[in-house]
Amino acid sequence: MRQRLARGEPVTPKYHVGQKVVIRPPKKSASSARDYDIEPYAGHRGKVVDYYWISPNWGQVFYIYTILIETGHKEVVLHEDELEAFMA
Repeated sequence: MRQRLARGEPVTPKYHVGQKVVIRPPKKSASSARDYDIEPYAGHRGKVVDYYWISPNWGQVFYIYTILIETGHKEVVLHEDELEAFMA
């Protein structure tokens, strides 16, 4: 899945279906309710099972990933900046 920005530059997802990832909540000074929701999964490994893109403003594209957690077999939906590629 590849999208283009207003300037015609291609935007490619950082992760692909089947790729193993580690959940890393973004580090920021102000905590949000969402941070507390994903905190229990921090450091867990998972596999990308699907992804979607959204474009809230012209020229912006964000990817959202559905991750199957290895332990517990639970699916969570995370932003791209909440993930890291797993290096074995």
